[in-house]
Amino acid sequence: MKIGWIGLGKMGVPMSEKILNASHDLWVYNRTEEKAKPLVDQGAEFISSPKDMLEQVEVVFVMISDDAAVEEVFAGENGLLSASASGKVIINMSTITPEMSKQMAEKCEAQQLEYIDAPVSGSVKQAKEASLVIIAGGKEKTVDQMKPLLEKIGKAVVYIGEVGTGNAAKLAVNAFLGIVTQGLAETIRFSESMGVDKAVFLNILKSGALGSPYVHIKSEAVLNDNYKAAFTLDHLAKDLRYAKSSGLNGKVGLATHDTFQEAISEFGEEDVMAVLKYLK
Repeated sequence: MKIGWIGLGKMGVPMSEKILNASHDLWVYNRTEEKAKPLVDQGAEFISSPKDMLEQVEVVFVMISDDAAVEEVFAGENGLLSASASGKVIINMSTITPEMSKQMAEKCEAQQLEYIDAPVSGSVKQAKEASLVIIAGGKEKTVDQMKPLLEKIGKAVVYIGEVGTGNAAKLAVNAFLGIVTQGLAETIRFSESMGVDKAVFLNILKSGALGSPYVHIKSEAVLNDNYKAAFTLDHLAKDLRYAKSSGLNGKVGLATHDTFQEAISEFGEEDVMAVLKYLK
């Protein structure tokens, strides 16, 4: 099968490598061409535009940053929708608003193109291990057809409903991620303020019922003072904005939204756990 991949960031590279390693012909596109080099070195072919890509391949994956980037890739000059193509499948794995997904799906349908919104739960480590959870919305028949391909990338493909529901569920997942991250950061600060060593406090958390894999991973970051981004604070702040615009209105969720927006200017390029440094 001829596959296209648009978006070669921290997640896009290891995810697209799984497609290439499955012996599919792979065409790649990124606004910054040099990011394609690791894949081109492994046999992928760089292509000059989304339009040209859709005309060459059967399935296109899109993994880019936000609503504006998605609209540009789909509807901009030399975008996917400017291609002379029909009967092909576009799998949008970007974390965007459900509204944007529905708009792009309608435009695709008008051109007889199939559209799936399939954001993922997981970060760079899970992308490298092909252990992501893929949350898929769209026509169930199309999702079923694409499932063997999606399973090259993730350990589970969860079909959730019509177009937009994949993105809706992902925003809820990331709202919870924000709440848990801020809660962990605040309780570390609280325990330290009472004279509790953070290593001891984190060991207590990890040893008890609250010792989730996430707490284990982020404890290592805190103890090593290492906030190299697995998932940037800036991207989570964006997802919280999208969640708020989509109806997130609980007190804890809104407080988390506000904290992450305030932390962007200084810590946006660092890992989400750098919210701890903002709270300090």
